[in-house]
Order: sequence, then structure tokens, then C-alpha cells
Amino acid sequence: MNIGISTSVIQRGRSGVAQYVLALVRAFMPFAERHRFTLFVLEDDLPFFAYAERKMKIVPVSERFRPPVKNIFWHQSRLPCLARQHRLNVLHLPSQSRMLWRRPCALVATVHDLAPFRLTKKNDWHRMAYRRVVARGLAHRQDEIIAVSQHTARDILEFLHFPAGRLTMIYNGLDHARFFPGPREEAKTVVTRKHELRQPFFLYVARLEHPANNHARLIEAFNLFKAATRSDWRLVLGGSDWHDAEVIHALVRQSPFRRDIRCLGFVPDGDLPTWYRAAEVLVYPSLFDGFGLQPLEAMACGCPVISSARGSLGETVGDAAVIIDPEDISSLKQEMIRLAADEAARDHWREAGLRRAQCFNWDKTAAATINVLARTSVPRVRP
Repeated sequence: MNIGISTSVIQRGRSGVAQYVLALVRAFMPFAERHRFTLFVLEDDLPFFAYAERKMKIVPVSERFRPPVKNIFWHQSRLPCLARQHRLNVLHLPSQSRMLWRRPCALVATVHDLAPFRLTKKNDWHRMAYRRVVARGLAHRQDEIIAVSQHTARDILEFLHFPAGRLTMIYNGLDHARFFPGPREEAKTVVTRKHELRQPFFLYVARLEHPANNHARLIEAFNLFKAATRSDWRLVLGGSDWHDAEVIHALVRQSPFRRDIRCLGFVPDGDLPTWYRAAEVLVYPSLFDGFGLQPLEAMACGCPVISSARGSLGETVGDAAVIIDPEDISSLKQEMIRLAADEAARDHWREAGLRRAQCFNWDKTAAATINVLARTSVPRVRP
């Protein structure tokens, strides 16, 4: 089987879809003994896939096709021709925003979430229109769709009206070689040396995207937490600027405790485990999430988690996190106060999280995905 994978949506490694693509391709490596893989990679992203060069064919894509509109054009006009040229049996589109209309071979797309159908202000109007209207039509051109959670699968059936018989749910995995409970004191020493962050801190790792990622309510809850406790705890926000990030930066500047709020910008993948180990608590108050890798990564590193259960987060964290209503600022403040004051409670949630993280593995995700690709690559008459 010759499998093609479009990787051009990884945004230089700075998105959740990027983590999915990079981890999945790495987990596909053992299957390269039995199947051929052809990766379509933007030129500046080639270093991300250097490890695959000896086992997979890598087809460079010109950087002029990186901007979103040009990238969509490339997918609809150039990629079908490349699929035929490389004699692909099946092409995997790992993001719903790049699904194909033309069918040069069997098509499988992964849908991570349908947030635009749930959050009216998720993106600017033209992205919302594309994802609500155009993507719905494109979905029905796919032979199969993979949903990364049961919640996303239900949304696909409800909003895209996609046939249930061509829909498969496969949970994302977790890279246990990177995310594990290493020495906490060592991690704290690294954070102190690099960022002069000696105080205990709450951590939130998510793009600075307003209002979807709910930074505004988290900052308000932190302000109330500080006013109530007068503790030295800090709030650390890790994530690159995205939609309406200026609103979040303004709220930080306006906070009476602004000196205790740190914005790190994008946190490189190699640094994430250190931040999770150094943090006392991960707070994840997202208003909607298609899966929620960050809470799992934190759990795997031994960091207690306060989390929303919106979207698919309830499935992901299970009973291993403190669950809050992300729109209830008072409740979020109270849980922050409780965990900050109660080391035994943090130890409880730390142990619960470690057990939960063991349920997710990229090897299992890759094997299940290969089964879908293999099944789809067999010629059949579509209804």
C-alpha cells in the first residue's frame, strides 16, 4: 500500500495539528517496512521530518504555498496531480481544513473538532464560513473520516451529516518517551535559571486565542485568587499569539497582579516536559476542545490538572482531573485556592493523572489509523 500524507498544516510545528502529524508519522515508522509512505512537506518544514528520510519518500512543496489561501489552492489543484503521479492508493489529510474535492485515490481525513459550529466567535468570518459551509461539502467527498474523540464523532454526524458507516473514532496518543515524571526539583532549577521564576505557579499551555481558550476568565480568576490569598503563586501562560491575542495581553497589563503573570510565547516541544514538571498545577479552562493533549501531557509528567470538561475534554481527562465549569470564575478561583493550599490534594491528583496518562499511546493510534487507511485503499463502490 502506498500511503500519502499531506503535512503542510503543521504551522512550523506550532499547533495541536502539528503535534498530531509529527507524532503520527513517527509512530508510522515501523509500518514503513510493509507499506510505502509519501510525505508532502513544505520546504521550511523539512527538518521536522529528517528522521523519516531513509524510510519514507519526502516530496518538498514550495514555500509560496504556505499562506492559508494558497495552501488550500495547492491542495485542491496540485495535490491530486501529485497523488496520481506517485501512484498513491490512499491519501491522508490530517486536518478538516484541507480536505480534497477531487478524488485521485482513496481519501481519509482526520477531523479534530468542529469548534466553529459550537463557538460563534472561534475565528474571523471568512475562516468561519469556510469551516462551516465549504468543509461540510468537502467532508462528503472523503471515503472515510477519522474523529479524534467520541464527542467529535457525534459532532461530525450532527453538523456534517456524514454517514456513520464511514466514520471511525481513534483517540490521539501520548509520547511516553518525552512525557514522564522526571525530577521535579531539576525542572524547577531550569525554570528558575532561564526565566527567574522561583515561585510556585499555575501553568496554562494553549495558543493565546480569545475568546475560545478562555484566558480572560482565567486571568480574572487568578486576580481573585491573589486578592484572597496574598500568596506568592504566579500564573504562566505558554502559547503563541493567535486570534485576538491583543485582548489577552491587555488584560494582563490591566491586572493589579500583572507582575505575577508571565507570557512565555510559544514553548518549544523540547521544553514542554520541563514546564509540566516544574509547574505545581496545570489549569486548562478551555471553552471547547477536540481532544486536549496538554492535560494528558501534564498528567504524564506528574503535574496535577484543573480542567474544563467542555468538548472532548471530559473524555480525555476522565476522573483524573479537578473538573470546573470554565464560565464560572468563582468556582475556578476556589479550586485554585484549594490546590494551592493543599499539598495532599495535589499529590492525589498527581497520582490519578499518571494512571490516566497510561491509557493513551501513539503506537495504538498509529496501528488503528493504518487499519483505516488499508481498509479504505481497497477499491469499492461507494453508495
